Amino acid sequence: MPKHIGIVGVTSEGAALCYRTICQEGEAQHGYAHPEVTLHNLSLADYMRSIEAEDWPAVGRLLLESAAKLARIGAEFAICPDNTAHQGLNLIRQQSPIPWLHIAEEIAALAKQRGYTKVGVLGTRWLMEGPVYAAALAAQAIACEFPEPEVRKRISSLIMDELVFGRFAPATRQYFQQAIQVFASNGCQAVVLGCTEIPLLIQPQDSVLPTLDSTRTLARAALRAA
Repeated sequence: MPKHIGIVGVTSEGAALCYRTICQEGEAQHGYAHPEVTLHNLSLADYMRSIEAEDWPAVGRLLLESAAKLARIGAEFAICPDNTAHQGLNLIRQQSPIPWLHIAEEIAALAKQRGYTKVGVLGTRWLMEGPVYAAALAAQAIACEFPEPEVRKRISSLIMDELVFGRFAPATRQYFQQAIQVFASNGCQAVVLGCTEIPLLIQPQDSVLPTLDSTRTLARAALRAA
């Protein structure tokens, strides 16, 4: 029997995309069958209090709380489609009652498989200014680039004020496209869509660079693991 997948949601739009990808692609591969999936989501407000304070141990404790509940109802491993929360996951992964797949590690493995040596990374400012992707990509000998500080700030605001609420405006898409164009001009070979909702805004045809979709990549990794 396939393993039971536990999804630890943070933002609803991203968690829904991850869940849909697991179910739809599982069904496409195996008829109507897909692995058992359970999603647990604490309030985003609980996470944001700790994220805005950059209290990553507290973020980790919230992830652990969800993991414990998922484990009690039978989930055999966990994933979190929220990239930013992985700063907390890095601190508690060894304490978890069930193992985790790591979103940045999955993206780094995919980038290596495709032969990339330098990629740009987009996400919230906490993600872009933190160690999650820099460390995972460096472990695969892949260089990474982030936008300039003012662009990071603007992208983060657009994510938190629009994307997490399911709003995807043409002007926002254009701003992200401009940031990707800068990556291309600086020699990046692909762009990591390192916020769970960015793949809902930027489709492959919207980008001058190949896209590395963190949400769907994690969902596909979960399917393989299950």
